[in-house]
This record gives sequence, structure tokens and C-alpha cells, in this order.
Amino acid sequence: MSKRKPQCNLCLAVSRLTATFPRVPKPVKKSPPAKAVLLGVGLDSDGHKRVTTGDNFALVGGSKDTHEQMTEKAIKINEKLRARGKQLGEVSREEFDDIAHEVGLHRHNPHAN
Repeated sequence: MSKRKPQCNLCLAVSRLTATFPRVPKPVKKSPPAKAVLLGVGLDSDGHKRVTTGDNFALVGGSKDTHEQMTEKAIKINEKLRARGKQLGEVSREEFDDIAHEVGLHRHNPHAN
């Protein structure tokens, strides 16, 4: 294929500019960090329905004591994250396990039963 010759002076000028200044690629947009949420479900009950939500957690159910414990742990996890300068969606599973262990939570191992 042969190149077409510009038909007017303006087209010629644009053609020369395009040849001199190639297109600059658009900057790549970074995707926002993953949104993560802690979900706490209390399985015991004393007849009351309890729901507590925060910036990155939702807690439902449980007796008064269970719900208070879940709330305390969720708040402490958020404090630990804030002290590290991170959001929940930014920590690895290992780092989250470390934080959870620091606030008194332990991973359940179903094979140990």
C-alpha cells in the first residue's frame, strides 16, 4: 500500500507533526485495592437479634457475651491494621493470621478433632 499524499496545507502540517511526535501511550490506571470485610457470625443465642457493622466488618447473632467478644476482636484487628498503616484488603493471609493471633483469635484446624 502506498501512503496517501495530504490534500491541504493543514493536513500536511498535521501529517508532519504526527511523524515528528509519535503518540504517547496513556498511563496505566492502577486498580483500587481489594475490598475485604470481616464477617462474624455468633451461633449461640439468648433470643435477641444483634447486628453490628463497621468500616470493614459485619457481626451478626450471638448471645450478649459472644457478640461483645466479636465486636472487641474486630475493633482490635482494625487498630492493629491502622498501626501498620494498612487496610484489610492489603494484608496477606499470613499477616492477617499474625494480627488475629495478637488479638486472641486462633485458626480452627478441623483435622485436629
